[in-house]
Amino acid sequence: MAPFPPPRIIGHRGAAALAPENTLAALRVAAAAGADWVEFDVQATREGCPVLLHDTRLERTTDGYGIATDRTMAEIARLDAGRWFGRAFRGEAVPRLEAALAVVAELGLGAVIEVKAAPGDGPRTMRAALGALAPNAAPDRHILSSFDEDALVVAAEMAPSLPRALILKSMVPDWRDRAERLRCSALHIGERGLDPAEVAVAAAVLPLRAYTVNEPERAQTLFAWGVAAVFTDCPDVLVSAVGHNSERSVSHGLWGSNEK
Repeated sequence: MAPFPPPRIIGHRGAAALAPENTLAALRVAAAAGADWVEFDVQATREGCPVLLHDTRLERTTDGYGIATDRTMAEIARLDAGRWFGRAFRGEAVPRLEAALAVVAELGLGAVIEVKAAPGDGPRTMRAALGALAPNAAPDRHILSSFDEDALVVAAEMAPSLPRALILKSMVPDWRDRAERLRCSALHIGERGLDPAEVAVAAAVLPLRAYTVNEPERAQTLFAWGVAAVFTDCPDVLVSAVGHNSERSVSHGLWGSNEK
């Protein structure tokens, strides 16, 4: 079973450098590459079915076109989400969240589930994700994350025991107030522009996990500053280079649990 807190290395979109991102193949490849935890993105189709997709539009990672949330599940199910990456992955589908969670459980992985949504669609998308997650939700192996604070409010109301993480592109002056209001247990921050002083301040309050880190030297630097974990497209490289110890728990912060 995946350890909690997550280890220092978390596969980004499964293992985005090794397999087509946000597919079942990417989850399996991440596990084979040494990842114990993975991250993936969730959107909701037109009728509210949660699926693994990152982009608003379908063109980059599938053979479809248009806005993903305008499509029905039947339309999404017909798309090829692997051929763009390589012939070996031809026919790989856009997976439903339920299927991804089943593979995560089969492989003994933990999962950071990032809810992606257009402005105003965060609550609907989070409710869709929680509907799929609810039967097997586990606070020790599932983390909900989002840029969308309205989505995180829904998560706090519907699944208060599940850990939540606020995603920010960079440190902002009010990060602490926002995380506390949402009772988040971690911050997920873009690694560019981080500096040791602000990492030290944040890490004294709650774990800070940085994205997206593909160079071992950068990962080592961030860990030295106090970053708890990094998301990486190439978990094989980072696990081999920097090891797989779990992130440090923060027990002296303002809040230590998502329990209301």
